[in-house]
Amino acid sequence: MSSVPPPHDAAADDGARAPVPWDLSVVVAHLDVSDAEDVLRSLSGRLLDAGAVDLDFPEALRIREQQYPTGLPTPIPTAIPHADPEHVLTPGLAIASLARPVPFGEMGGSGGTVDVRLVVMPLLTDARAHLTALQCLMGLLRDRSAVEDLLAAADDDELAERASSRLAGGTVDPGPTTNGTESNGTESNGTESNGTESNGTEMDGTEMDGTEGESA
Repeated sequence: MSSVPPPHDAAADDGARAPVPWDLSVVVAHLDVSDAEDVLRSLSGRLLDAGAVDLDFPEALRIREQQYPTGLPTPIPTAIPHADPEHVLTPGLAIASLARPVPFGEMGGSGGTVDVRLVVMPLLTDARAHLTALQCLMGLLRDRSAVEDLLAAADDDELAERASSRLAGGTVDPGPTTNGTESNGTESNGTESNGTESNGTEMDGTEMDGTEGESA
């Protein structure tokens, strides 16, 4: 597992709790799959092997993606599939470049699809961190040159190195590991921050409709 080096955090200067850098739980370069469900199965299996998620994670991930598609029409199409925090044992991030474009349902419920080249899966144990995490990742995924750089990685190790470098500029507090401890003084009790979806909340022109920022 690769760890992202901790950058300077302006939020900490303001007295806010400092974010925890992303740990790269699973990294796969040029993943050769046939469809979106195959992507989810492949990454879920690797995450299970790594002990990062529970046994219910793969099905929870599949169902959530069906209900709330996460394909993004970014300059180079990407997807950010994720499951509810209750299924995550160790916070982190899974990332995969795809050997060929794979159609994912477009976020927002339009019924259309986007041909995804890069999949980034946040693994969070704190429901309150979901929307913040997605907003953090969106900055990277909207950057064509950054995504092109990740897609150009020749193998898993190179992709991990490039992803760590790119992600070092944006971190969130993903929550605690599931050992009953608190994360930076704030206990993660599995509850939603307000029980509502983030429908209608735009992020620089890309709506987060249906992503349920509080992981409903």
